[in-house]
Amino acid sequence: MSKDNEEPTDLDWIQLRRDMGQSHQIETLKEKFVRKFGENPFVPIGCLATAGALSYGLWCFRTGRTKLSQRMMRMRIVAQGFTITALVVGVMLTAGKSLK
Repeated sequence: MSKDNEEPTDLDWIQLRRDMGQSHQIETLKEKFVRKFGENPFVPIGCLATAGALSYGLWCFRTGRTKLSQRMMRMRIVAQGFTITALVVGVMLTAGKSLK
């Protein structure tokens, strides 16, 4: 069997990483957030809207404003639906780009 057809071993991968050198940069959390926010800004916006509606709704419930609390819980459901829709659309667009 020729060497070209052999399965690479673990040591081959280590040597490949060494050969690549510092060209492979590790992303910081902030850099990753900025990149992901640029790709699909609607997901973090939906998450913030969901958290805001939930927090304010719980506060209204605690202070005895039940009608406003119920309205905020309904807004939370709408914000969650928006977030899920944004996630699904983002995944579909990313998958469509990778197929091309």
